[in-house]
Amino acid sequence: MELRQLAYFVKAAETAHFTEAAASMYVTQSTLSQQIKALETELGMPLFDRVGKHVQLTEAGSVFLLHARQILLDVEKGKQAIEDLQNLLTGDLRIGATYAFTSLLLPVLKSFPGKYPGIRIFVDYGNTEELERKLRSSQLDFILAFHQLQPGKEFEHQELFTSKIVMAVSKKHPMAQLKEINLKNLDGMELILASKGFSSRDFLSEVLEKHKVYPAVRVELNDVHALLSMLEGGHWVTLLNERALNGWKNLVAVPIAGKALLRKAFILWQKGTYRKKAADLFVKELLKGLEK
Repeated sequence: MELRQLAYFVKAAETAHFTEAAASMYVTQSTLSQQIKALETELGMPLFDRVGKHVQLTEAGSVFLLHARQILLDVEKGKQAIEDLQNLLTGDLRIGATYAFTSLLLPVLKSFPGKYPGIRIFVDYGNTEELERKLRSSQLDFILAFHQLQPGKEFEHQELFTSKIVMAVSKKHPMAQLKEINLKNLDGMELILASKGFSSRDFLSEVLEKHKVYPAVRVELNDVHALLSMLEGGHWVTLLNERALNGWKNLVAVPIAGKALLRKAFILWQKGTYRKKAADLFVKELLKGLEK
């Protein structure tokens, strides 16, 4: 079994087309087909069902795909470790973050490429559950996420700061002048909220249920930028992490009384794996931004 066979197999699985996969790997279609056939012979089971020009994974192919991806990721990490030992700051850095970290990330994303031009940065936005799943499978080098308490023992973590859920409205909204609002006042209030699955939304739902507060949720969006854009119109009210409002000059954060809605921000690393030098350098720049 060879690494190139695994790479051909993964690409064919992703494209569901041998010709497209071969073109993206810069080999002929016959070469790619022969190598995948050799892999299937070694494994003793077909990995693909051939349907005309297209292919689809068999049950065995779906199972093997998970392992093939992990092997290729581990090899890539090994290469990165050697390059780090040689002090060659090159390669890819993959960061996961929830939307509330945008204002923290942007300054570093502007300055970091100039200092380290050999490092390519990929930022993957998503909800905490999705990002943690990708971190477990080594698709991300580290993630930035919120938790009510400390993250589980499966991750190494570093606390960044404490933030809170606030009520957010347009400066034109009548409630923009409030200095504070009580949690009980949200009962029955018409709201627009982030979709369920977002960490702040799920945390908020737990707190509201605990205090028997039931707002009237009229719209749910899985795009926080779109949600905040709708707020600017002046009619809507939302509840979200105060950090998400950074840079939105037409919106106002109204504090919610009490400590029930406080959350902690963490950097999460996959436990027991090699940590890229590029990741350590990027985190150092993030921490400098927090000190300002």
